[in-house]
Amino acid sequence: MQKDRLTRRDILKRAIAVGTFVLIPSTASKESAHGASSTPQTQRKPNFLLVFPDQHRFDWVPWNPKVPLRMPNLEKLAARGVRFNWAFTPSPLCAPARACLASGREYERCGVKNNGQDYPASQPTFYKLLRDSGYWVMGCGKFDLHKASPIWGLDGKNLLTEWGFSDGIDNAGKQDAVASGQDKPRDPYMAFLERRGLRQAHIEDYKKRSKIGKAAVFPTPLPDDAYCDNWVGQNALDLIRNVPEGKPWFLQVNFVGPHPPWDITESMGKLYEGVDFPQPNRGAQLTPEQNTAVRRNYSAMITNIDRWLGILVEELKKRNELGNTFIIYSSDHGEMLNDQGLWGKSVPYQPSVGVPLVIAGPSIKRGLVTNAPTSLIDLTATILDYAAVAAPPDVDGVSLRTVLEGNKQRHREYVRSALNDWRLVFDGRYKLVTGYPDRDDILLFDLEADPEENRDLAKDRRSIVDRLSDVIGPGKGENK
Repeated sequence: MQKDRLTRRDILKRAIAVGTFVLIPSTASKESAHGASSTPQTQRKPNFLLVFPDQHRFDWVPWNPKVPLRMPNLEKLAARGVRFNWAFTPSPLCAPARACLASGREYERCGVKNNGQDYPASQPTFYKLLRDSGYWVMGCGKFDLHKASPIWGLDGKNLLTEWGFSDGIDNAGKQDAVASGQDKPRDPYMAFLERRGLRQAHIEDYKKRSKIGKAAVFPTPLPDDAYCDNWVGQNALDLIRNVPEGKPWFLQVNFVGPHPPWDITESMGKLYEGVDFPQPNRGAQLTPEQNTAVRRNYSAMITNIDRWLGILVEELKKRNELGNTFIIYSSDHGEMLNDQGLWGKSVPYQPSVGVPLVIAGPSIKRGLVTNAPTSLIDLTATILDYAAVAAPPDVDGVSLRTVLEGNKQRHREYVRSALNDWRLVFDGRYKLVTGYPDRDDILLFDLEADPEENRDLAKDRRSIVDRLSDVIGPGKGENK
């Protein structure tokens, strides 16, 4: 006589009858308040690759029909993952943005108010949480967690252990490397150029660019293999190849481009030769030809970073790790590119606060495009979630798991951004800004009807201003 097959309920009944506790694998994950889920110990932990360029604005992406940008590898990543249309930086300036990501906290609680402050030594990072849970945590490129202090060390390892890294190379950003390395190298990239006999040529090139200003679009004297982002990309490749066998890993690749100056190699200059780009919205200062030239160089830097994304993905394929690796592409903040007559970042307009975001990996829905308002601090919560590491209670980020897996359209009602005296909140359509351009000013934009932010509606839509004012400040709203 054939025995009946035992069901899950039968197993539980027998376990209860004999007073034992039985672990039964479940397809459902239990989520904490911050979205951290439990993972069976027998399940292999996933890896994480975070590609994090400096100053890549949200709309400079290959799926924007107005911009002739080529990023074939990011397009492939988006096809097998999720891309976010409304991803925001919590603060559009290098050091605060990266401090927010490291801590998972909003600007007011990240411990770094501007580029004149270092990340607090006593403040936790999600990198350390990962390392303490068994991950091999790596990083390379421009960390900017000690922006106020030129203390990278010539090997770039000065503060890595304290921040929570197992290995890596921390180098200066473009301008910091040259400014600090006038007499002798103070960071690993300038030390690399010194060994190659190229440091002085690089310094002289930057001096020439500073005299010309934004219109300096001529090629760098550096060869392709000595160009900083190519050096950073090679460091990333070397780090992956040296991960201890059997260790789950995390790697953050902090490319220094497309941050100005607009220095590209001769070969990169051919990428967009003769290609037209849209002129700035309400631009000033430069001629149309100069604006186009700047945008060509900006695009060439991004396309070169995309090339490295492809190289890193191919390496994961060779290592048979692609299927178990979450790949995230984003940026610390954007770049105005002369829109509104402004350059750089630090302002609450979308080209400054908006960033690209694409995520692909195990269990993530393929080819999904979402309008869910999202913040970089949500990456902190998401990485900890998928790594099965509990997020600290003071983390403000919200895990993206429900959106990534197609179970919810939104994981939060609004996102914030801030710097110095101004504050911003966005609900998926309306963006309220207070304290900009002056302390008592209020701006309201309908990003659905006016994506270029040319019409201030603050005086006409008082009810929306009042509603968003209730959640714009720290200590208010869904997280605190």
